[in-house]
Amino acid sequence: MSVDIRDLVVDRGHREVLHGISAHLPAGEITGILGPSGSGKTTLLRAVVGVQLVRSGSVMVLGVPAGAPELRHRVGYVAQSPSVYPDLTVTENVRFFAALQGHGPEAADRAMAAAGLDGVRRQLTADLSGGQLSRTSLACAMVGDPQVLVLDEPTVGQDPVLREELWSWFRSLAEQGRTLLVSSHVMDEANRCDRLLLVRDGSVLAHDTPSAVKASAGTEDLDEAFLRLIRRTSGEVA
Repeated sequence: MSVDIRDLVVDRGHREVLHGISAHLPAGEITGILGPSGSGKTTLLRAVVGVQLVRSGSVMVLGVPAGAPELRHRVGYVAQSPSVYPDLTVTENVRFFAALQGHGPEAADRAMAAAGLDGVRRQLTADLSGGQLSRTSLACAMVGDPQVLVLDEPTVGQDPVLREELWSWFRSLAEQGRTLLVSSHVMDEANRCDRLLLVRDGSVLAHDTPSAVKASAGTEDLDEAFLRLIRRTSGEVA
C-alpha cells in the first residue's frame, strides 16, 4: 500500500476530531476524500503529510511513518491556503521550490505549463486571482515530481474548463503510478476518483469505488448515496 492509515485518532482544541479512521490506499489511484466542511478532511490530509499531531494510531506513507525526513521530496502537499510568496512572481516562486529540491529551471517550466500558468508567469502572486494562486501552489508542489500528492480542495475557485484540465492532469499522474489524495465537498467530483473515502464528523461512512458506494446505497446519485449512508449510520430509515 502507498498510504496505510490504521486506527487514527486526532484531537484538536481538546476535542476528538478523528475517531479511529483506517484506510489503505494503493499506488496509481486517485482517492477522493469527500465530506461536508468540518468533517475532518483537512485534519486527515495533514496526518498523511505528517504535520498533524495524533493521539493514537499510525499513518505509513511509502513504507515509512508519515512526516519522516526521507518523505520530504516524495510527498507533495497543496493546502487550502496559498503556500507561495506574494512578493515574488509565479516563475520565481516555482523555481525557488524547484531549487529547494535540487531541480533546475526546466522542472519549474514543466510544472508551470502543466498547471496552466504560462500566461501569468511574470506576474507577482499578490496580483493573481484565487484560481491562479491555487494553480501556482499546485505547480510548486509538483515541481519535485512526488510519488504521493495530497491536495486539499484544489479545484475551489476554478472555472469549469480549468477544473476539467486539472482532473485530466490528476488522472495522467495516477496512470504514471502516483498516489493522489484529493479532498472536496463537491460530490460531482467524486465520480472522477478511483475510490472514495466518505467522511462525516470524523468517521468514515464508506471506503470503496464510486460504483460500489452507489450500489451499497441503492442509488446512482452520489449526493443521495451520501445522504442515505448518513441516515443508515444514524439509525434512520433510508
